[in-house]
Amino acid sequence: MNTLFAADALLPGGWAKNVLLSWNEAGQLTQVQPAAPPAAGAPVAKGPVIPGMPNLHSHAFQRAFAGLTEYRAQQQDSFWSWRTLMYRFAARLGPQQMEAIATWLYAEMLEAGYTSVCEFQYVHHDADGRPYADDATLSLALLRAARKTGIGFTLLPVLYQASGFGGLPPNEGQRRFIRSTDSMLRLLDTLKPACEAQGARLGLAPHSLRAVPPDALREAVAGLEAIDPGAPIHIHIAEQTKEVDDCVAWSGQRPVAWLLDHAPVDARWCLVHATHMDAAEYERGAKSGAVAGLCPTTEANLGDGIFDFSAWRHHGGTWGLGSDSHATVNAAEELLMLEYSQRLAWRQRNVGASAAQPHVATALMLEAVRGGAQASGRAIAGLAVGQQADFVVLDAAQLALQGLPAPDMLSSHVFASHRTSAVDAVWVSGQPRVAAGRHALHNEAAAAFVAARSQLLLEN
Repeated sequence: MNTLFAADALLPGGWAKNVLLSWNEAGQLTQVQPAAPPAAGAPVAKGPVIPGMPNLHSHAFQRAFAGLTEYRAQQQDSFWSWRTLMYRFAARLGPQQMEAIATWLYAEMLEAGYTSVCEFQYVHHDADGRPYADDATLSLALLRAARKTGIGFTLLPVLYQASGFGGLPPNEGQRRFIRSTDSMLRLLDTLKPACEAQGARLGLAPHSLRAVPPDALREAVAGLEAIDPGAPIHIHIAEQTKEVDDCVAWSGQRPVAWLLDHAPVDARWCLVHATHMDAAEYERGAKSGAVAGLCPTTEANLGDGIFDFSAWRHHGGTWGLGSDSHATVNAAEELLMLEYSQRLAWRQRNVGASAAQPHVATALMLEAVRGGAQASGRAIAGLAVGQQADFVVLDAAQLALQGLPAPDMLSSHVFASHRTSAVDAVWVSGQPRVAAGRHALHNEAAAAFVAARSQLLLEN
């Protein structure tokens, strides 16, 4: 039996004192005992123990692209001009580069307090748009990166068929993404045993309503249910106002409303971004049980807009966090950006606090962990019996945290430190992945990342 004693631990119901955590060889928590005496020989955490944060939305290859578009390329830059540049970068990516970039990214995530990631994987084919000899080549590269770093993993191969609403033909920049529905279902069948072999979860990501026509969406969801009825389903939706306008022009409905009327949206679904909804969509979307997949630093970087967090919560909506394009790779930074965006929008403070949890960081972390776990389709919903032993130990000796009660330590970690500076150790499925703030592969993975990025830039 494996154990850790924590003077303070953030459990699903809130903070608890003198908590003994125990887990089995499978990495599953078997005991979470507050008010416990220290167990003989049990290691003692250096500071508060908080649940590991699930990252519910990632495009791994874009980490190598982060920072390279922060200049004005046209009179008014937007998501759409950024996307054109991203397509050019994606066109040059090879399997070895994908694996190197993802390995570094996942090590970064672990060091920053993420313990699992949902990978929204849409680069499928070679640079000419032809399938690799092994059709799963790039997905397998991502699985290897997750295995090497030890991060928990949900793989979401992306169905992508059109360049716009109404089944517009794909453009040249999308040639590596395109799949028929039958081809996608065959890929899922191929990937399922590989995922199961390393404890990863497999799901499906219809890219967006503009990229997946209605018949294909229906057939793909039905095919996924035949493979795994409980598998997660993620979709980009209502990220940009142009997307909303185009959807209305095509169907007479806004995107979220159309999806709720035409797809079996329930707790398996993650509505990524869902930034631009009207009042009825906020209510219906929240009550569907779907998770809102918020990516605050990416949404800010791309100028998407601000999600109405209060409206979603008012209707009991579940939500989680993703780092998406990885302009920032930091779980605490996403919490900070979410809270600050709401303060700017509403000209209020402490918007993320709740009646049960007056500390903003505590309230947001507990909700984000719960929603991220649901979107991941894995048992990673916090420090509770039956969940995976995924947790982060904060360093109580770090200057921003010294001498504070545990709730204030977490608040300082989110709002008053350098964010990663207070992370001491990270455990995934009961296995140590980060010690003294560093992943074991830090130097090796960083060097391979820089080499891969340099090669891609030379090919420009």
